[in-house]
Parts: sequence; C-alpha cells; structure tokens
Amino acid sequence: MEHMKVLGALDSAKTQWYHFTAIIIAGMGFFTDAYDLFCISLVTKMLGRIYYTKEGSTKPGSLPPNVSAAVNGVALCGTLAGQLFFGWLGDKLGRKKVYGITLMLMCLASIASGLSFGHDAKAVMATLCFFRFWLGFGIGGDYPLSATIMSEYANKKTRGAFIAAVFAMQGFGILAGGIFAMLVSAAFQARFKAPAYEVNPAASTVPEADYVWRIILMVGAIPALLTYYWRMKMPETARYTALVAKNVKQANADMSKYLNMDVEGGQEPQKEAQKVEVSATTGSSQPGNSFGLFSKEFLTKHGLHLLGTTSTWFLLDIAFYSQNLFQKDIFSAVGWIPPAKTMNAIEEVYTIARAQTLIALCSTVPGYWFTVALIDVIGRFAIQLLGFAMMTIFMFALAFPYDHWTKKGNHIGFVVMYSLTFFFANFGPNATTFVVPAEIFPARLRSTCHGISAAAGKLGAIIGAFGFLYLAQNQDKSKADAGYPAGIGVKNSLIVLGAVNLLGFFFTFLVPESKGKSLEEMSGENEEAEAESRTVPL
Repeated sequence: MEHMKVLGALDSAKTQWYHFTAIIIAGMGFFTDAYDLFCISLVTKMLGRIYYTKEGSTKPGSLPPNVSAAVNGVALCGTLAGQLFFGWLGDKLGRKKVYGITLMLMCLASIASGLSFGHDAKAVMATLCFFRFWLGFGIGGDYPLSATIMSEYANKKTRGAFIAAVFAMQGFGILAGGIFAMLVSAAFQARFKAPAYEVNPAASTVPEADYVWRIILMVGAIPALLTYYWRMKMPETARYTALVAKNVKQANADMSKYLNMDVEGGQEPQKEAQKVEVSATTGSSQPGNSFGLFSKEFLTKHGLHLLGTTSTWFLLDIAFYSQNLFQKDIFSAVGWIPPAKTMNAIEEVYTIARAQTLIALCSTVPGYWFTVALIDVIGRFAIQLLGFAMMTIFMFALAFPYDHWTKKGNHIGFVVMYSLTFFFANFGPNATTFVVPAEIFPARLRSTCHGISAAAGKLGAIIGAFGFLYLAQNQDKSKADAGYPAGIGVKNSLIVLGAVNLLGFFFTFLVPESKGKSLEEMSGENEEAEAESRTVPL
C-alpha cells in the first residue's frame, strides 16, 4: 500500500531541524498552560488581601473557601471540557485546523483574565472565573492536539523523547511564572514601599498591588502568541492526511517539503489515493478501518488500553495536584515563608514565588528532562512503573512518621522527600501518561482517545485539588482553616495518596510498551492496510 510507504518513510526519517521547531511550536502552548495554572496560586494570596481583608482583623484577608475553589478550579473544569471537545474535533476536522483555534482562545482568555473588571470583590471574582474557564477550555484542546501532532511528525526512534519534550515545556512555564512574579513584585516593592500587615494593616496593601496580579496573569500569553504564525504555517500531519483524509499525494508533498525527503515509488500517488477511495466507496471489506469508538471491535482491540491510559492518568493527577496543597504548609514549616502578617501584600507574592521557583528548579524541571533523555532508552512502561513505585514509597515515608517530620530540626528531611516525590512524578507517570495515549490508538481516533485519557486526568486533578483540600483539614474542627469542616488530617491524607499511587502502579500493567514501534504497528493499522490491499482491485 502506497500510504504505508509514506508512513514507513516518516518512521525512518532522520531527526531534522523541523522536528525541533515543531517541539517549540507545540511546547509553547504547554508553557502558557503551566505558567497560568502555576501563577494563580501566587495571585490568590494577593486577591485575598486586596478584596477580602476585614478591618480590625489580626490576619490579612484570604479568599473564602468557595471563592478559592472557584478561582483555582474553574480552569480545571474548562480544561476537562476542552480536552473532550477538541480531542474529538481534532479527529473530525484534522489536527491543523483546530490547533490555531486553541492557541487563540488561550491567549485571549489569558489577557482577558488580567482585565477582570468590577468595583467590588464579587464582580472581579465572577469575571475572573468566567475568563479562566475559557482559558482552561483552550488549554484542554492543546493536550490531545500537541501530543498527536508531535507523535505523527516524529520518527519511531525518537518519538517518545519528542512528545515528552513538548510536555516538558511545562517545567519552563512554571519556572518562568515564578521568576517573572519575583521580578514584577520586586519592582513594585522598590517603587511602592509599604509596612508589614501587623504594623499597619491598611497601608500594607498599596492600591498599585491591584496591577501586580493582573500583569502576572497576562504575560503568560506572550510566548504562545509569538508562535501563532508558525502554528498556522504547519502542514497537516502526513499520517492524518494519508490515513484519515485518504490523500496520499498531499501527504507525500507535505513530507517532501518539510522533511527534505521523497518517498520511493511515490511518483503516482494520485492513482494510489484513488484506489484507496474506490475501496472505501465500494464498501469492500475493510476489516478495521471503519470501526468507531463505541464499536465492539474497538472494545476488543483497544478497550483495555483505553482503560489503562485513563485510569493511570486519573490516579496520577489525584496525587500530583493534591501535592500542591501541602506546599504552603511545608514552606511555612521550613521557614521559607514567614507568617503572612509579617509581610506586606507585594512582599508575600515575592516570597511565595521564590519558594515555588526553588522547588521547580530542584525537582520539577530535572524530572521532566530525565524522562526526555531516557524514555526511548528504557521505555515508557519502566519509567511509569518506577515513578508510581517511588511516589508510593515516599508518600508512605512522609505519612507514617509524620509526627517526626513536624518536629523542629526535621523539616529539611521532609522537604527533600517531598521534592523527590515531585521528581519521580515528572520522571515517571506525569510525562508517560501524556506520551502513551498519542501512540497506541488508530489515527482516526488518536486525538479523541488522548482527549478522553487527559480528561480522566483532569477529573483526578479536581478530586486531588478539592477533595484533599477538605480531607487534609485538622480532625479537630476548631483547628481547621476558616470556613472548612473537620477533615482526616494531613497524615491520613498522605496515607490515602500513597494508596492511590499504589493503584496507579498496578493499572500500569494494562498499558502496552510502544518504544521503538511504529504508530501503525501499535494501533494495528498496518494489519488493516495489508487486509485492505488484498481486497482493493488493481
């Protein structure tokens, strides 16, 4: 089959400059995604001070639980919806057509969320939540499309590293978010001096502080906007063009232009394309090339794979997103962040940004790039198993002697262990759950299945971020955070998270290894093509 020759040539193509530009173009969406989801945690403290400080209170204002949940969670809900919608659309209309839409939506919503308007707290929070939902919706579309585009461009030898490199741009987004927040807050702090809250509550939050959070939120859109032109110039992936759109001639032309190669025997691709179409229209038996997502064939061939990719991503994100909840407690315990009342509003942003940047620099970013370096050497399966196993061990090691870690002098050990769980999440399932769904499903369902897997992950993230916000509260209601009911405590929450990671370890066995194999070999499309070639009239 001619189109198998085209795809074979793609699989054996040498790594070229174009592959790296594709990583940058696709990765910038993830840069903005991570930047924004990361920055909101810096900004929420300041929003609490600006809009919710009560006169005469000994502590600076903080967002009420329901407002905090809305501001942090609405983007996750938008992301979940976007992953399902754009994943499906990417298979229907093609990757390229949908790719520009998601980027524009992200950039516009990112800028708009910084322009949230209104005179009182309610109006500002409502508009902020509205724009953050649409920001999340755009970010959601970027997951299945970026992964699918990168997997379909790459050769089989370095495909894992390329997809993981796109995902690893999140690390730089987190880093850039922290560094930029530090720069902005330092500049404002130098220009608008203010006393600490305990010295003068009213003067500790200068009116100009309202610009700080807006600037921080809006700047995330700039790197992604810069890549918009190149995103629109990218051709449709050859795999989509050949296998789904059935235009082998166009696939060949696109490859020749961008990858500086031609396919042997590709002189008459038009006839070949016609042959494939004849087969499709005459209804000759195409054993697999017509089954849909809800068919019995899909269930038989890929049902367990989809269960594997959705369950592992779901379980990982419960643990991954709940870890962020413990950050502020850990930072405060170690003394990286002094009590809020000893700082003014802008100073607090700087201090939290510095602490989070340190964690990102020491554990988050290295973890991503370890995966990029080793994913095509030791394989996805081994990295995911190792990651879940180590996260389980470290969670239990933090949980069972939790009282020991809270005593003075033991905090550094706690931070090291905590950083290692982050490291093994990123050199582990956080990266592999993104890579594998883009490799093991048929081209016509690839984007949809990746979207479903990613949406399961975001559902886990919502449970992790909010379920554990309530669960981790002190068992004694009088010691719980203001507005929250009593929970099961941090120690028991960490035990639950350890168990969640252990489940992830076992569900990994449902996911096949795709290292060194072509996409068509993994999805069974080359078998379909052989069967098809036997039925197509010459």
